[in-house]
Amino acid sequence: GNVTMELRVNTLGDSGVTVTELGFGGAPVGSVGSRISAEQATQILSAAYDSGLRYFDTAPLYGTGLSERRLGDFLRDLPRDDFTLSSKVGRLLLPEQGAGDDTLEVHYDYSFDGARRSLEASLERLGLDRIDVVYCHDIDIWTHGDDQPGILRKAREGILPALADLRSQGVIRAFGLGVNEWPVCNQIMDEFEVDCFLLAGRFTLLEQDPLDVFLPRCAKEHVSVVIGGPYNSGLLASAERRRATYDYKPVDDARWDKAQRIRKICEGHGVDMRAAALQYPLKHRAVAAVIPGVWRLEEVEMNIGLMESKLPDSLWSDLASAGLIRLDGIDL
Repeated sequence: GNVTMELRVNTLGDSGVTVTELGFGGAPVGSVGSRISAEQATQILSAAYDSGLRYFDTAPLYGTGLSERRLGDFLRDLPRDDFTLSSKVGRLLLPEQGAGDDTLEVHYDYSFDGARRSLEASLERLGLDRIDVVYCHDIDIWTHGDDQPGILRKAREGILPALADLRSQGVIRAFGLGVNEWPVCNQIMDEFEVDCFLLAGRFTLLEQDPLDVFLPRCAKEHVSVVIGGPYNSGLLASAERRRATYDYKPVDDARWDKAQRIRKICEGHGVDMRAAALQYPLKHRAVAAVIPGVWRLEEVEMNIGLMESKLPDSLWSDLASAGLIRLDGIDL
């Protein structure tokens, strides 16, 4: 049966845009082939919505437009004010040279015009008249390596001022970055009044570097953080070493061992480690939502159950005194 829970609702920065604390990571529903059919995607999205999730995140990159199409197919039948939708700009999907019309390839475009072109293409795929939150996607070293300084300069001069304009025109309601590392977010905060960041996998039960500078600054400046990849791409959700990945690659010994020490303490409290992984980031006041990617229908109900489980304060203090997590700035 459907479990509906009262998910807390948080506002992104000062934007007035609200998100449920558990959101929907839309990358997996862009998967084709044996992974997820159109019908399964609809079932997963329906289950999420019926369970109370009201924040859905997607991007042109996910399944080269397929995630946006599938989300749109589901969401456009719902009252538009009942949900919050975010997508991303920075990559345009263009017809592949010499291939048929259907084959799209991804081109980076961080120009001023690229923002509007990307947004218009997304709206067309979604079949909706607005996207609430737009993240500038992947302007980090993680994605671009040595080319990153040039990409960052382009974004600063092009796509980010464009997003600021679109927000002041009321075309979008909030903007920020969607990235895999926090230092670039910190740089952008010096120059733009962003509302929120989507940070994948960097503030989790396993790693807390953003507590040094970034999260306290976000809290002080009213910038919200949405945490993608709260299971660190599977390491915090898998008990089997061979299936465990970290940042989408096989996990190293040190991180695997740390995760197992965390698991042991969780088990000592009768707690599913995945519940701790989902709930921990939300304990920081700058964090507005966690958005795990959902691959299977069962995971929707599972994530809801994990969010609902009551975790004892002693769990967090035991993890902290074992030197496994930090609690500075964390509200127990």
